[in-house]
Amino acid sequence: MRRGVDEGSRHPFAGGKWGIAMKKILLIGKMNSVVKETNQFLAQYFHVQLCSENANVLEGMMKIVSPDLVLISLIGAYDIDASMFYMLSDKYPQIPVLTIGTKEESGRFFQYYEERQFENLIRPVENTLIMEAICRRIGLDEHQVEQEAAAEKKETAEKKRILVVDDNGTALRTMKVMLEERYEVSVAVSGAQAMTSIGRQRPDLILLDYEMPVCDGRMTLEMIRADEDMRDIPVIFLTAVNDRDNIEAVLKLRPAGYFLKPPVKDRLIAEIDKVLADS
Repeated sequence: MRRGVDEGSRHPFAGGKWGIAMKKILLIGKMNSVVKETNQFLAQYFHVQLCSENANVLEGMMKIVSPDLVLISLIGAYDIDASMFYMLSDKYPQIPVLTIGTKEESGRFFQYYEERQFENLIRPVENTLIMEAICRRIGLDEHQVEQEAAAEKKETAEKKRILVVDDNGTALRTMKVMLEERYEVSVAVSGAQAMTSIGRQRPDLILLDYEMPVCDGRMTLEMIRADEDMRDIPVIFLTAVNDRDNIEAVLKLRPAGYFLKPPVKDRLIAEIDKVLADS
């Protein structure tokens, strides 16, 4: 089985102009202080996308994000979906996987590890050691990453955060490519995952699909507005249904705006900038 070092180097962060900075890391784990701290630290050097510890959600995020490395927090590992490990080794053997856990937490999952693809770090572990392991696994020079990330940080200091919520993976990929050169873009495949993502890192604006199963756009917007810390985040609806009743139903919710899918790039960016300027 290949280690994945060469494969990782083929996936530079889309929109980035620095040679090796901003590789993509998919961080899996329960929302807690450790995961939050790890995310904040690594986000200085990589594009980090958070993901829940569910195999179906993970498989969808792997297709959307195309990460260079997967990082799994095993804190509270007793109910983690173990089929994630099978899916990663069967479908993505070229992607290196790091897990972080105590000896007890990690020991529950060693049976699923493929020898060269997976590596475990015993916690407590310093963030600098996590950084070193990531760079080693995807074939980067740690000092060069730090230098180029500093340059990227200076360049993108004013970028606004946009969260795109859509259950359609193709639509998410299209929106991400459309927007990430101008904004810092995160994605969520459901209303529930959107709420988790907002809690971890507050976006400046949300693009929300109106027609989603289980928890649709209306329900998601109601949850956002019910939370005191989230209610002021502007939300622009995206809808594929172009009829009067549907448009009236959308407008009754008083979103910051709405667009018919698929949106025109220039018009959407102009509307986002207008809403951000007014918020």
